[in-house]
Amino acid sequence: MVEVANALKFLLNGEEVTLTDVPPDLTLLDWLRLERRLRGSKEGCAEGDCGACTVLVGRLTDDEVIYDSVTACIRFVGSLHGTHVVTIEHLRGENGALHPVQQAMVDHHGSQCGFCTPGFVMSLYGLWMRNPDPSRAAIEKALQGNLCRCTGYAPIIRAGEKMGTYGRPQGDPLWAERIAVKNRLKAMQDGRRVEIGEGSNRVIIPASLDDFAAVYEANPEARIVAGSTDVGLWVTKFMRAIGPVIFIGHLQELKRIAENDSEVRFYAGVSYSEAQPVIASRFPELIELWDRIAGEQIRNMGTIGGNIANGSPIGDTPPPFIALGAKLHLRKGVHRREIKLEDYFLAYGKQDRQPGEFVESVTLPLLPTGEKFATYKISKRREEDISALCGAFRVFVNDAGTVGMARIAFGGMAATPKRAKAVEAALIGQPWSMETVEAAIASIAEDYQPISDMRASADYRLLAAQNLLKRFFLWTQERGERLAREVA
Repeated sequence: MVEVANALKFLLNGEEVTLTDVPPDLTLLDWLRLERRLRGSKEGCAEGDCGACTVLVGRLTDDEVIYDSVTACIRFVGSLHGTHVVTIEHLRGENGALHPVQQAMVDHHGSQCGFCTPGFVMSLYGLWMRNPDPSRAAIEKALQGNLCRCTGYAPIIRAGEKMGTYGRPQGDPLWAERIAVKNRLKAMQDGRRVEIGEGSNRVIIPASLDDFAAVYEANPEARIVAGSTDVGLWVTKFMRAIGPVIFIGHLQELKRIAENDSEVRFYAGVSYSEAQPVIASRFPELIELWDRIAGEQIRNMGTIGGNIANGSPIGDTPPPFIALGAKLHLRKGVHRREIKLEDYFLAYGKQDRQPGEFVESVTLPLLPTGEKFATYKISKRREEDISALCGAFRVFVNDAGTVGMARIAFGGMAATPKRAKAVEAALIGQPWSMETVEAAIASIAEDYQPISDMRASADYRLLAAQNLLKRFFLWTQERGERLAREVA
């Protein structure tokens, strides 16, 4: 029997916080600004896009405290149990001076109106802690989730390039306090489930994966929240009630990655950032897409399981995962079942998931030798967390130049992400040529009836999907010619 506590505990800068009254929809940004009067973190977009509210959240991982930049506007306080929240107010240099990152921003003219500056500083601070002398590419990646409308990025990037000359992480308070912080966080993780509130205001923080399975089976009406990159907007943009909520982002059992010679299994709580090294090594064809999933803060928060489980027709991972032949592992209580990922999406807002059942993991078969695979994302902004269209293409061309296998999937084209089976049928058995592709693109209209919305019109989506198939063909030709030159 799991013991139950009625208080949520975490560290805020250098102070331990204990809360016994936490509404499920209370965001970290609102709590910081309204309850604690820490107003350095700003509210710009309230949807995790602008980065003005960026803070660091540290959590215990493999006996170390790992700090991630996150957007406080869509991060819920209920997800913070056993973490260390670091805001702009905690930064300081020696003898009351500015922090090295702050001083670099001043000296290199990285601020004008100053509204976005705290978020930029916190993103650079997180990078500086990992690498005080980052490359320009690393700086640009760390700042993907931060927007500035007046200073421009050039002086901010220059500040990032020089921040290591102003001081090293070994002199930072977080470095000096890391052992004490680790011990304080360990003490908070006492093996008890946390339950706060009643009815629709109930917050549940399970003690373990098994505890989560039992709690969700008993409370199937509850909302599961891991990274809150989707549910957060339900609150900030649509003012929706989301309680009761079960927060699961802390469960280390859901952050596992299992690899062997034939497949990789990502458990549902693995974030995009945590998955990135494995994606780069085992599925290099996906790394360009991975780096285009929103910005650094969202990749630190959003999870693979959440991107699948919510059933969104515009999720970035389902199209390539379907094309790879992914298997989905579902759990209800102590019972588990496995289905093809493509069979999970039934209709808009409807998935093959029973009450009290949740996505536990997804398994991706490795791409067989000789197969061609690519994924393309079309969105209004390059680093955007939603796409107008995402297409994944996988074919095998035999020695005779004929298509022996084809798996093609699109997201954003219909009510669910799904395979383009008519297109596949038009390709299989035919020569892999532009003529075959030209003939096959007409079949896209048989597979999908695109919709028009704020992201794109139906006509645009259909034309873009056709052009992406052509792009894939041209890429395979260029790649083949390049490989031939390398062999020669």
